[in-house]
Order: sequence, then structure tokens, then C-alpha cells
Amino acid sequence: MLLTNEKIARLKVAASRARINSVTMVQAANSGHPGGAFSSIEMILSVYSYADVTPENCGSFNRDYVIVSHGHVSSGVYAALGELGFIDTDEAVINFRKLHSVFQGHIVREVPGIDWATGNLGQGLSAGVGYALAQRARGHDGRVFVLMGDGAQTKGQLAESRRVAVKENLNNITALIDLNNIQICGDIHKIMPCNVKELWEADGWKVLECDGHSFEEIFDCLEQADKAAQPTVIICRTVMGKDGLKMEGTEEFHGKATGLELCEEIVASLGGEKDMPEKVLELRKTTSPKYFGREISPVTPSLETGEKFIYTPDIKTDNRSAFGKVLAQVGSLNYKKPGRTPILVFDCDLCPSVQTKKFSELCPDNFVQCGIQEHATATISGAASAGGVVSVWADFGVFGIDEVYNQHRLNDINNAGNKLILTHTGLDVGEDGSTHQCIDYIGLMNNMYGWKLIVPADPNQTDRATRWLLTTPGCMCLAMGRSKTPVIPEFANEGFEFEYGRAVKLREGGQAAVFALGYMTATALKAADELAGQGVSVSVYSVSSPLAPDMDAIREAAKTGAIITIEDHNVNTGMGAIMGVSMMREGISAKFKNIGVSHYGPSGSADDVRKFMGLSVENVIKTVKEIL
Repeated sequence: MLLTNEKIARLKVAASRARINSVTMVQAANSGHPGGAFSSIEMILSVYSYADVTPENCGSFNRDYVIVSHGHVSSGVYAALGELGFIDTDEAVINFRKLHSVFQGHIVREVPGIDWATGNLGQGLSAGVGYALAQRARGHDGRVFVLMGDGAQTKGQLAESRRVAVKENLNNITALIDLNNIQICGDIHKIMPCNVKELWEADGWKVLECDGHSFEEIFDCLEQADKAAQPTVIICRTVMGKDGLKMEGTEEFHGKATGLELCEEIVASLGGEKDMPEKVLELRKTTSPKYFGREISPVTPSLETGEKFIYTPDIKTDNRSAFGKVLAQVGSLNYKKPGRTPILVFDCDLCPSVQTKKFSELCPDNFVQCGIQEHATATISGAASAGGVVSVWADFGVFGIDEVYNQHRLNDINNAGNKLILTHTGLDVGEDGSTHQCIDYIGLMNNMYGWKLIVPADPNQTDRATRWLLTTPGCMCLAMGRSKTPVIPEFANEGFEFEYGRAVKLREGGQAAVFALGYMTATALKAADELAGQGVSVSVYSVSSPLAPDMDAIREAAKTGAIITIEDHNVNTGMGAIMGVSMMREGISAKFKNIGVSHYGPSGSADDVRKFMGLSVENVIKTVKEIL
């Protein structure tokens, strides 16, 4: 890109104005991170000016992407975006960090030009890798730029992402580091020393260095990165609080406003009106936000889903195999087909166990092996889905959600739309013991607001749920055990369809009702049959959507006078707890007992561990009789 003297002059003027607006908005809000914003200004303006991303195309897929990993420098980002026409600068300056304003303290995707809401530091590179993989899968030759600070360079998730980028030959990604040598508690070399250059070189990245306050040098490095055959990082050597008078070279203003007097001095020194901060503060008191951000929607997939597989009661298989069979079928039907949404499948060294191996054989270019690097993979898969693909990550429950909860929370905030497949959940991984028994996934998912969770009862419901999940927008999780699961006869027919939020009634009874989660349905049915032989009439409902209680079914069941729930999950935070709270909110009254996991389980066969926990036919029968 030609960088003329005229353009350099315009950028320098823009940098001064951006600093004025950045320090002013922080002072008006009396909170923020002005020091890092000042040191990053040239880097931010350079990348947004260089990249193929504009106010006109920033809502489309076929363009370049910019990820700001150190999202706390939001005031600098908003000021730069204002200079380039993405947003109304005055709206950002007056309403920064204000209630109902889209210009939050940390950046969010609802702001035009922001491609990822970055929370925990070090996550941005993972998001960049996800977008770069999506670009490649969609056949678009756009680039991805990731801006980051220096304090987070010691984080493990960064190292994971660096390795994935090199292993996948992502020469379409460029990272830039604001190396000002100061983080919130002081000198980075005293807090946690590391050799930034050697870290990136060791993982196979091309490393360039420049004066991070020189537009000429930054642009020259960006052009070199464009031509590189490998991922490139540009180390931008900067000064904390550059051109901010007393802010320069100190951590004091890393995370706090300057105060009105210093703010006015800085504004005047940069050529602004000295009383501007005071005027903005008065406007802030009397002005309400007018712009509430753009709408962000997850990708709506365009896929051919193929013919359903029917599992008859004589077939003995497990739910994860049923999932893998559908994934391979749908994957091959759509692989590299024009007009179809690419399916990217991510694995963390478990493909034979999580049943993604067949997909990897049929669709090799769309299978991404990330190794044992779950933190990066959780974010990579989320960002890839935001980049225009169907993103599927399959892993064991304890690794796929317990280990990386915050990454999924940020995927939710970003309205990403990734598909998380958890196998080996509950006590069904018995012999591996308490460390691997994922008994808290419902509670974790219930803490978030956008995720949908599906826990299928048998292979047929798994088949239908997988097809539904792959073609429905939004963040979704499919959770299963590892053992073979009896086929539920009512699900073994051509007409059966999965319906999210519906509890399927499988037995009719008038004295009590049992709600069974997922594969505990078979246990509940056996108990109901034995109770019927003893003259006790019990309804059985199979629940596959624990986060979305079927209130019609619950009202119907409450008429029996007694409700029992059974689940292979923490009894305090699972389906039963959610149902109980829902009943109280709706004023539904009935005797109620929830059966579940009451403590960490021992090692043993899945059947033995479940029996030890009271998740047995005998205990269901006992509980029904006690509640009656």
C-alpha cells in the first residue's frame, strides 16, 4: 500500500485528535485505561487504515478482520474508529462507559469495526486464528490482524494459538504487539520476565520490529508481513502514555483517569481546546446515548442434511457414534460444494473417542487437529463460527467445558454460534474416576444466556438432534456419555423429529411423574414398568433440553401430585434444580424430589458408580414410593 507524505501527515493529525478524544472520554467517565490507549494509537490507526475493512464492508464476510486483544484500550480504539468514519466520535466521547451506551469499557462486536469482544487478555490471537481458518475454508484470501499488549505475552493460551497458526500454515494472519514495557503493576520484566521475540520465533513465526509510533515503519512491516510465507508478528516498541505529559513512562495511568487538570493540559498540548474535557463532562450529564450499536447475528448455515439413520431396538450402539455418523454424512454431502456453508471440525487429540475420525478422513481440509490445547481451541472454534462457517468442536466434558468455561462465556457474549460436542459426560466415564466425571456441565451452561444444551436419550434422538444443531444458528452444546445406550422404541421411527425444549412423554400414569435426563430415560422406563407391576401408575417424560423446561409437560405432571427428576449430574445445579425453580416461579405445586449426583464419584464401572450414587432402577422405585 502506497504511503504518501500526505497520508502520513493526515495520520499524524488523526493520532493527535485520537489522543485528545481518548483521554477526554476516560476523564468524562472517570474510569478507563488512557496510558495503554496512548501507546497503541499509531498501531491501531495503521492497521485499520491498511486493512481491507471499511465502514461500508465491516458487516460482510469477504474482507479483512481486525481483532483487538487488549480490549481495555477501548478509548483509543473508539477514537481511532471515529477518525476513520466507523462511528460518530462525539457519541463515543460523551457516552463512553455510560449506561445503555454501546461504547463499553471493553470493546464489543456491536461497535462497527470491532470483530471480537475480548475479555481475558491473551484470547485475541485465538480469535484471530479462528477467523483466519474460516477465511481459508470459505476460499477468501483476506487477512486477519491481531493487536495486543505486552503484559499478556506470558499467557499459555497465546502459545497454544501461535502453534496452531504455524501448524495450519496461516500466512494470512499478522499479529502486532504494543511493547511499552509497562503493565498495571509496573515493569513487565519485574512482574513476569520473558523474551517476547524469542517466544514467537520458537513457535515458528516471522518476527519484525519497528518504532510503534512511526507510521512509516509500521506500514513497511505490514507490507513485509503480507508477502511472508508464514504467520508474522510485528513488535511495536512504544512509550506508555506517549504524548500524554505526566502519563509518559509510568504505570500510574494504566487503569485510571488523569484527573481534570492533567487532562486539560494534555488536550492543550496536543492542539485541542483546553476546556474541552469540562464541556464533555457537562454534555455527559445532560445527554443520553443515541446509538445503541449494530445487530450481531450468528451464521445461519446452508447445508444438505441427508437421510436420517434409524436405529431399531436390536441395535446396540452409543450416542457419540450416532453423532459421528451424522457428522461424517453431512460433512461429505457438503464438502467443498458451492453455496454450502463450510463445516470446520476441531479436535484436541481425541478424534477416535469423540467420533470425529470419519469426518477427518472424508473432509481432510476441513478438519483441524489442535492437539492438547483446549483453551485456544474453545476460542478458535467460536471465532471461526463468527467468520462464516459451521464450527464443531468435540471433546470430553471435563476438557470441553469445565476447563474452558470463560472462553465459552465470551463466545456467548460474541454471539458466535459454535457447536460444542461433549462426550464422556456425567458418571458414564466411571473408571476414570472423579477427575474425569463431568457432572457440572448443565450448571455451567445455565450460567450463560445464549447457549442451548441438548442431552439426547438414545441414538435416534442423537441423530435428529445433531442434524438440527448443525443447521440452526447460535451457540449449542450436545452432551453425551460414552456407553452403549438402549434404543427408545418411540424414537425409532421415520416420523420422529427432535424439538428443542420439548419433554417427550413415554409412559402414562396418574400417581406420580418421573422426568429423566438423556440416557437416564432407560432407567426411568424400567422403574415405571416395575412399578406398574406393583400397581403404581407413573408417567415418564424424557428430557433432552434441561435449560429450557417444558412448562406444559410440568403442569400436566404436577396434576399427579408428585414429580421426581433423575439425572447423571450434580443434584444442586442440574435439570431438577432448574425445574424446581421454574415451578416456583410459575406457582406450580406438587411434591418434588430430585435424584442426582451428591458428591464426587469413585472409580468403577459406569453402572456401579451410578448405582452407588442412587441413580438406579431400585432407587427410583424407592423414591416414588417414599414421595407417595
